[in-house]
Amino acid sequence: MNKQLLLGDEAIAQAALDAGLSGIYAYPGTPSTEITEYIQSSPYTQAHTIHNRWCVNEKTAMEAALGMSFTGKRAMVCMKHVGMNVAADCFVNSAITGVRGGLIVVAADDPSMHSSQNEQDSRFYGDFSLIPMYEPSNQQEAYDMIYNGFEFSEKIGEPLLMRIVTRLAHSRSGVERKAQKPQKDISFGSD
Repeated sequence: MNKQLLLGDEAIAQAALDAGLSGIYAYPGTPSTEITEYIQSSPYTQAHTIHNRWCVNEKTAMEAALGMSFTGKRAMVCMKHVGMNVAADCFVNSAITGVRGGLIVVAADDPSMHSSQNEQDSRFYGDFSLIPMYEPSNQQEAYDMIYNGFEFSEKIGEPLLMRIVTRLAHSRSGVERKAQKPQKDISFGSD
């Protein structure tokens, strides 16, 4: 479609918007904050009524995103690595409840502690919960994984975990965007 120079966080945010995102929920913390800020400041968000909220903690952000997913809408939740500890109960159990609309959990790890009090590897949460995990090595991969990840999440009926790191989140590269997808309709299905 067109190429843009984007931070890794911006590539993730733009991919979610292009993939038909209906809601983003987050608790602020570097290196993940810019994902939600980008979506909140996008004119597309206002024009298409994309629900966007800063939550009181990562657990409530995960719960809100999971709730939106239960309605068949595409949702994303963003947090830094230590936030995965707070969201762990809901995250692990989402593997059991499953999802209806695509749900992507973005965990931004901070190797070498550029802006954190400790180091943590969020990949262990994916392994422990048996939730598929993506780990992009550049901004284009981050865009493509988010853009295609919602559909994959819906296909398997499970959330996806995307682990990014500070260097990817805060560096820029050219990103080739794909066609804009519409938001999905609310669908509760039958039990």
